[in-house]
Amino acid sequence: MAAPKPLCRFWEWGKNIVCVGRNYADHAKEMRSPVLSEPVLFLKPSTAYAPEGSPVLMPAYTRSLHHELELGVVMGKRGCAVPEAAAMDYVAGYALCLDMTARDVQDECKKRGLPWTLAKSFTASCPVSAFVPKEKIPDPHNLKLWLKVNGELRQEGETSSMIFSIPYIISYISKIMTLEEGDIILTGTPKGVGPVKENDEIQAGIHGV
Repeated sequence: MAAPKPLCRFWEWGKNIVCVGRNYADHAKEMRSPVLSEPVLFLKPSTAYAPEGSPVLMPAYTRSLHHELELGVVMGKRGCAVPEAAAMDYVAGYALCLDMTARDVQDECKKRGLPWTLAKSFTASCPVSAFVPKEKIPDPHNLKLWLKVNGELRQEGETSSMIFSIPYIISYISKIMTLEEGDIILTGTPKGVGPVKENDEIQAGIHGV
């Protein structure tokens, strides 16, 4: 029998990175976008992972690379059409993630009605922290996330401000696509997104974790 895959290194074997857009009202406002009545989803490939300490790569085709801080939810087992009431039973743990975004490219895609793939899905566009087991975070809707660039605080937000809860998101996504063990869901970013440039240092964390 094959040895079980370690969830603590989910980024080495997990297949899917499913991202939820505009899940914080303040971020929707800063992007001049409407607050949504249901989640908007997009995908990143597994080659987007950049484990903690790895460099974030800036695509040659962008002049405006932005950081977006997100809580990632790591799936512990396969789920299809998961009921919202049972959704948290499918969670193995969490990770802090960045949804790196080529903002100028995304703006052009929006104008032309095109998908966001060029803006969101490039290599190393998903920096990810060490895995945090579910037991260490009793309530993922009561966390404060922060991000600094070169020591300057840029983003600080509370997961209690999410528009769509984690159980709702898991249930919603799993009715569209089967989620598998090792997959991660990025749950949206609070306000304060902004640009980074070459040789900037990004630090992020969850208060108290």
